[in-house]
Amino acid sequence: MNILVTCDSGYAKQAALMLFSLQKNHPEVYLDIFVAGALQEGDIALMGKALDGEKSRITHMAFHGEILKDAPTTDRYPVEMYYRIFAAQYLPEELDRVLYLDPDLVVTGSLETLYSMEMGNAFFAAASHVKEDTVLEKVNQKRLDMEGIYINSGVMLLNLEALRREQDVQAVIDYIAAYEKLLILPDQDVISGLYSEKILPIDAYIYNMTERIFTRELLKGMETDWVCRNSAIIHYCGKNKPWKPMYKGKLDIFYLLNRIEWEKKIEE
Repeated sequence: MNILVTCDSGYAKQAALMLFSLQKNHPEVYLDIFVAGALQEGDIALMGKALDGEKSRITHMAFHGEILKDAPTTDRYPVEMYYRIFAAQYLPEELDRVLYLDPDLVVTGSLETLYSMEMGNAFFAAASHVKEDTVLEKVNQKRLDMEGIYINSGVMLLNLEALRREQDVQAVIDYIAAYEKLLILPDQDVISGLYSEKILPIDAYIYNMTERIFTRELLKGMETDWVCRNSAIIHYCGKNKPWKPMYKGKLDIFYLLNRIEWEKKIEE
């Protein structure tokens, strides 16, 4: 299973815990992990400690970011988030697909069905956190001049073969320049706006469960037991992080349990 992670040193600890949770749920699967971002040797070593060296390999990828020098970034959304858009341009050519995972999530089940899904000529497979036929969906479609779903880019399966064959790098740069003032979450805005017709939808309840989704469904009777039995990824997107003070919600239990196991492994 080819895995892509992008982060800087500020998220190295979370990335290590995420990778620990990934391998814990795939003990017999070899993980070929590619990490892109401004990281130190100690950061990569920390991630390596979270993995079984006989069942994994971790590679720190160099990325020439000058092509994105004019892309809009903030402290919350650094240049690293654009790396997933251009993954096909710098990952090894022999890779036909890669699963991108944000460092601010934990894996709680198998991702093999997701990873092996048929993609055809689609570029990406991802989940949407925006319900169909809602005001927010229509706002995003108008804001980005798009049709189709608006995705969350924290979990994405990338069809590298199709991207290498068809992706126009300059078209991405031009889109960023044209919509710069309208981009709120730049990377997923660009992917959704430019490639909406090349995205296959996946189930957010299984592969991109969030506190916001759970809170909405809690009113309809959903319990954490349902999440435990059905969700394979818990994504702590947004500002509500379980490793920060004042976390609100119930899904932090999945992070805390993994952190306890991970810290025990590090101490061994």
